[in-house]
Amino acid sequence: MTAATASIVHAFACKEGNEVKSLYTARATATKGGRGTGAAATDDGKVSVNFSTPREMGGDGGPGTNPDQLFAVAYSGCFLGAMKLGAKRRGETVPDAATMTAHVSFLDREDGVGFAIAVTLEGHVPGMPHTKVLELMTAAHDICPYSWAIRHTVDVQFKAV
Repeated sequence: MTAATASIVHAFACKEGNEVKSLYTARATATKGGRGTGAAATDDGKVSVNFSTPREMGGDGGPGTNPDQLFAVAYSGCFLGAMKLGAKRRGETVPDAATMTAHVSFLDREDGVGFAIAVTLEGHVPGMPHTKVLELMTAAHDICPYSWAIRHTVDVQFKAV
């Protein structure tokens, strides 16, 4: 992140001049070409992946993962945690049996220059009415940092299943 970008992010995150403290910074490095043929790993060694391109995108469908799958894993985990926190703040509970599935679609952008993603999040909370699940998902969308980061650029749909 450049100093200019960091300043913009910092200014956006601050409210009324309050400083924002970083609670944690994850760091990963992609190598060997990144998407499709490369690899990536975190600096602490907890995550290390090889990349392959899915057949649907013209690749060989090899044994590696892809950035879209990694985003789906991260977003679903973070969003479920945010939903549990949102429920807790309301004096409610989301059981451990709850699940969140993220469908991340890779899209051509309308401008023909690059690509975009669209996301559908499917929340399942055993024994909870779908209307209540959707209410908690809406609250989680305001809590989850992934939702915050993509709020104005990615179409995110919610489904209770």
